[in-house]
Amino acid sequence: MTTRNVLLLGRTAMVLGDVRTALDVADVELFAGTTLEDVRATMDGHQIDIVIMGAGLDLETRLDIVRHVFRVSTSTTVHMKDRGSGPAGMLPFVKGILEAGRP
Repeated sequence: MTTRNVLLLGRTAMVLGDVRTALDVADVELFAGTTLEDVRATMDGHQIDIVIMGAGLDLETRLDIVRHVFRVSTSTTVHMKDRGSGPAGMLPFVKGILEAGRP
């Protein structure tokens, strides 16, 4: 099984830490960040396969992140969580993306 590099982005490091702790996906290496600068630094040092953004980031930041990811990578996918499910919806959202297509 190939390890996927996943960048989790959210408004606070605490929420990201909670998600990281609750995930039980063997083929994933998780990176976390809260800013566009974090995205740049992570993508400069690692081949990121999946970017998952929480809804707590403001819209302009989210759009700037999407633009950056698509400028520097032709293979990274970007997934943006809805606002309606709130912070409690982050873990199910991330799990759904990472477990999709897995046995």
